[in-house]
Amino acid sequence: MRGTLTLTWILIICLSQVAVQSQYYSKTRPYHPRPVKVTNLHFFMHETAGITAVQVAQANITSNDNNSSVPFASLVAFTDPLRTGSEPDSKVIGNIQGIALLSRMNASSTQYIDFGFNTGRSNGSSISVFSRGEPGFAVVGGRGEFMMAFKILSLCTYGLKKEVE
Repeated sequence: MRGTLTLTWILIICLSQVAVQSQYYSKTRPYHPRPVKVTNLHFFMHETAGITAVQVAQANITSNDNNSSVPFASLVAFTDPLRTGSEPDSKVIGNIQGIALLSRMNASSTQYIDFGFNTGRSNGSSISVFSRGEPGFAVVGGRGEFMMAFKILSLCTYGLKKEVE
């Protein structure tokens, strides 16, 4: 019992000294934040509904009575090529993989997307985004060159081509 009491007092004294002696910033090494590195990337995602984007799950209790193109509570998985240009034969620089939870109510969606690069100076790097709908996606991190990435990713629709059968 006496040993426990002695140990408790030693810990209390040590912890009080830590609080007194510590400071948020050191006087010997001043804090110099790193300058924020801004990277602007321009690439094209080529998505083909039914081929590169496939519905993998849908709730059984929902129905598609109003013939909406997006049934309520659909889970879609996609993997698309990442290209340097808008042409289908432009150079592939990586791929995009992700999942999206779609809802026909308010046309909302929640998406997780990983932009992986496999050529050039960003080889092996990726950017991860997570967001609820467009136009902006929150960048939540990355790997390689984009480690600790943050801010926002903006998507612009370049062209839509509806296939008629």
